[in-house]
Amino acid sequence: MQISADGMEPERLKREFGDDITFWGGGIDTQKVLSFGTVEDVKREVRRNIDLFRRDGGYVFAPVHNIMPGVPLDNILAMYDTYRECASY
Repeated sequence: MQISADGMEPERLKREFGDDITFWGGGIDTQKVLSFGTVEDVKREVRRNIDLFRRDGGYVFAPVHNIMPGVPLDNILAMYDTYRECASY
């Protein structure tokens, strides 16, 4: 689920389709936030998306797309660490 694409706002997707489908992905934008954001940006987006999509079930955490070469290791670790902190749902 590419949450950075037009019309793919996480809040709207959850509101409109959350009762009918399980969301797979959308845990973090790999094109901008994971690649170019700070560690704090990564943590904030992962928490926000987990908190939003896990409400009432129906969510499998994964990045938006594959992790590309050149992404800072600290950002990748921050994504997985934050997921583990928030994953008890």
